[in-house]
Amino acid sequence: MGLDITVMIADWSWLGEVPPRERLPRLRNAWYADETGLWDHDAPAVEGDWEWPRGPNSAFFAVYEFLHTCGSFKAHFWAGQRWESMRDHVDPLVRAELDTLLLGLIWVGLDGEAQQTDTDFFSDDPSVYGLLLAQPPDGVWKLAATWERVRPRLERMQGAFTEHAADPEGWVGNFDAFTDLLAEWGHVLTEAARRGWGLVGLSE
Repeated sequence: MGLDITVMIADWSWLGEVPPRERLPRLRNAWYADETGLWDHDAPAVEGDWEWPRGPNSAFFAVYEFLHTCGSFKAHFWAGQRWESMRDHVDPLVRAELDTLLLGLIWVGLDGEAQQTDTDFFSDDPSVYGLLLAQPPDGVWKLAATWERVRPRLERMQGAFTEHAADPEGWVGNFDAFTDLLAEWGHVLTEAARRGWGLVGLSE
């Protein structure tokens, strides 16, 4: 089935009330709880928007559902691949900004070794499983600021994308799909930064 990802924003101070190895289970248990209403079978499906939980932990986290991904990590992975194919052909200032943004979220970098997880906060204990992405509030703020700087410049990349990265049959294979996915990440970062929260990506 491939790798999945669920993207959440969360109150770092709430998670910080428990020891590091208990923080991810705290978030996961709050997400799984029946009283959130997130698991109601008769609830309308959400895409391209937030799911805000109900219940006792409703003030501490929210889930973002990306459009056209069905919870798969493939779209995010391929966005990184499209960027890798085109990055040498875009303006150096745009390249530097998008490198920073994507390295902080979904791209493993040219050497394949970029890390997007805050192991100091969540612990690197083997029992802490499924953590694909973790940015603390200050990291979120920096990435949100990067997004605001690069957002007005995205259209300049269309020619480079079309020539070097387009794949009509593939995931994120056209420029609109690429920029739409980036805009969704920008939306997530902006809301997390507004609240002073962190960002988490979980795989189950």
